[in-house]
Amino acid sequence: MKGELLEIMKITDILNSKKVTLSYEVFPPKAGTPFEPVINAVDKLCSDKPDFMSVTYGAGGGTSSNTVKIASHVQNDLGVTALAHLTCLSSTREQVSSVIDEMKANGIENILALRGDIPKDGNLPVGEHYTYAYELVKEIKSRGDFCIGGACYPEGHTECAHQDEDIKNLKLKVDSGVDFLTTQMFFDNNVLYNFLYKIREQGITVPVIAGIMPVTNGKQIERICQLSGTYLPTRFKAIVDKFGDNPEAMKQAGIAYATEQIIDLVANGVKGIHIYTMNKPDIADSIKRNLSYIIGDNQ
Repeated sequence: MKGELLEIMKITDILNSKKVTLSYEVFPPKAGTPFEPVINAVDKLCSDKPDFMSVTYGAGGGTSSNTVKIASHVQNDLGVTALAHLTCLSSTREQVSSVIDEMKANGIENILALRGDIPKDGNLPVGEHYTYAYELVKEIKSRGDFCIGGACYPEGHTECAHQDEDIKNLKLKVDSGVDFLTTQMFFDNNVLYNFLYKIREQGITVPVIAGIMPVTNGKQIERICQLSGTYLPTRFKAIVDKFGDNPEAMKQAGIAYATEQIIDLVANGVKGIHIYTMNKPDIADSIKRNLSYIIGDNQ
């Protein structure tokens, strides 16, 4: 089965070869939790044949080894191009170098380079470490022929007081070697359209993939707002208020809202759609089926 389902490609080649792409994201199991359910979810998600699969990274080495393990399974066993996340703030330079070597050994050519979150206790690792994502990008670029992705924040990074400053930092990251960008989740498409206009004005021309989070339970949106400060449109708030206490209704409404977001994005020329699946294959599959004639194999 290895390598038989899809041709493994660099993300930029995939973006250039199709009018619209649809990709998924999964996360490794938390420390001390079973591995098998995550692999089962990954297998089901890959059966949907996404254009690529993104695998998140465990901070501080706790679950980081599982990132490469899962990405290798996605790519080498299931034949779907893998995008492995790599964060740097909570790891030493030596640890980062070791993970890059491991990715290279497993044939992983696509890396999403992230600074990562500051540890809750505020303590950084003992030893030399990278402080900013652009430093990590430069290191990855020097280590081989990798396709490097970066994160961007349509509403501005939570640690940045002004969006203009955030966009300047983004330009530095792109100029350091980022080949494409993926956005943080957003629920108002106008936020993305305004952001795209601003970054293009500043000379950031790499492809931007829109990150979509299907919200399928009320508690989920509370946590999202706490972590990211994401703006919630009145229409979206009304949906959560009405259906948040009814799990099946909220799931159906969340899938419908995400679907409508994607339809509008594609209609307005956005070429890359990335779904934060929360390891739920049924939700991702429902959205893909809703888009069967909008994002088809020949798109």
